[in-house]
Amino acid sequence: MIAAAAAADGSAAGEDTCTDPAAPRRRDAARSRELLIRAAVELFAERGFARTTTREIGERAGVDASLIARYFGGKTQLYLATLQVELGDEVPADLLEEERLRTLLVRLAQRGPGPSFQAAVLPGDNTEVQQAARAYLHERMVRPLHDRFVAEQVDRPRLRAELAVAAFAGVVLARSSGAFEELAAADPEELLPLLHSLLSASRPS
Repeated sequence: MIAAAAAADGSAAGEDTCTDPAAPRRRDAARSRELLIRAAVELFAERGFARTTTREIGERAGVDASLIARYFGGKTQLYLATLQVELGDEVPADLLEEERLRTLLVRLAQRGPGPSFQAAVLPGDNTEVQQAARAYLHERMVRPLHDRFVAEQVDRPRLRAELAVAAFAGVVLARSSGAFEELAAADPEELLPLLHSLLSASRPS
């Protein structure tokens, strides 16, 4: 790399004093992205998506909040990036696995529903942000259930998977809306068996 850089700017081949001037900038960008994701994870956990501002994320990260738009595209894309970091690249267990359902209920009770759940019920405007949120919803929630139903050789596996995820998204959004007091007040552990029974109805006995 050094020799190539030297040749590019007319220096003698083999001279090792030349460095890539973009390297520190790339390192700074990577560090800023890391700090923003870490701060966003903390704030979304503390306050939820809707009540967290980009300014607060920037302040917590110690970087200019305008970098959120530069590196991620906006708060929604940053939110999706935090989910990807937390959950990793592996396809998660499906919603009929009780531990997966419990984890989601607890996390959503703390943070409230994010853009991926809102995208499940809002009319499609075909924006890049909504497409990303929907893609995440399908990849992380619909696909695992679809794969289970295919393996179990049930009919209409995609329809059944989408039905279950739609029901789950509806419950999540209803809990945060305040329209259903007892549902909103229910503890995740109390809600778990009831919701599991509801979702299991999507699978034929």
